[in-house]
Amino acid sequence: MEITRRDFIRSSLLLGGSLLVSPAPLPAVQKRRNQWQPAYEKLEKEGKLAQRIEQAYSIFEHCQLCPRQCGVNRKKGEKGFCRAPVKPVVFSYHPHFGEEVPITGQNGSGTIFLSNCNLRCVFCQNWPISHEGRGEEIRDEDLADMMLKLQKIGCHNINLVTPTHVMPNILNATRIALRKGLRLPIFYNTSGYERLEILKILDGIVDIYKPDMKYMDADQAEKYSVAPDYPEVAKKAILEMHRQVGLLKSDENGFALRGLMIRHLVMPNRVAGTEKFVQWVAENLPKNTYVNIMAQYRVEYRAYEYPEIARGITVQEFLEAIDWAKKYGLINMDSKSLMIYNIYNRRRSG
Repeated sequence: MEITRRDFIRSSLLLGGSLLVSPAPLPAVQKRRNQWQPAYEKLEKEGKLAQRIEQAYSIFEHCQLCPRQCGVNRKKGEKGFCRAPVKPVVFSYHPHFGEEVPITGQNGSGTIFLSNCNLRCVFCQNWPISHEGRGEEIRDEDLADMMLKLQKIGCHNINLVTPTHVMPNILNATRIALRKGLRLPIFYNTSGYERLEILKILDGIVDIYKPDMKYMDADQAEKYSVAPDYPEVAKKAILEMHRQVGLLKSDENGFALRGLMIRHLVMPNRVAGTEKFVQWVAENLPKNTYVNIMAQYRVEYRAYEYPEIARGITVQEFLEAIDWAKKYGLINMDSKSLMIYNIYNRRRSG
């Protein structure tokens, strides 16, 4: 049976809704949430969290929070590549139901969309937030209140989207919220463009890391994100994240508590280097590392200026991506992506 692009996109969007999918059992140790303690609470009890916050805040005076290491004094109002002020800028915060099933759960992921970014992806789907910095500048205390409100309405985690350039504010807000009763996992939702020195400050604070792995080729990373060092930087960052939090672990309902998840967006014409990506994961991490190979690429922002990425991916491009993951032995892939794959694989075989 022929598979049309329209059918593929429709199914991708429908299956992208986490409410349509029941939480799948994870190959990780199950823990009861009422016996669980967030990492940052343990660090506070050890008297180390305040020290980490002080260490992080000192970086603002000569900002080196990301691999660009601009060196600007953000405390004096100077702005670097990310264009972010010293205070966090938040575009929105709310329960998010479009994340992976272990993150979304039943009540949604408590998502805080932080404005500005240290990359300049020409295909960015959130470009008004990431590139233009739209949002409201707030205090750390306000950020803490947002975390507590998301917990109060039943969200399963605090999902910090594009957190790198405001990491010190996040740490301070987490401690403020902890003192007022925050007990949700801190979920660091990042592009993967992270410095090892900064990630080590986060050791013992972040519960769940979800980095992107956008490209495996330096030329593509430079062309589409102005970051030729991205592939090597992101590889090292992901290995450090795994060292800190390990494989994904869940509670008795299958909702994530701690661990590493990796996202990889399939792009047209093999621009993202998907086969190299899955091979790298298989050779450098446990093969049951949670990996989400995504079919959601769409032409956004300035992508139409680049003919090779000025279209959506085809059914065949997504099928080959999952085929490669299976070929290299990855065994813990995202359930929604696998559902899309299984539907079209049956049609391919029919």
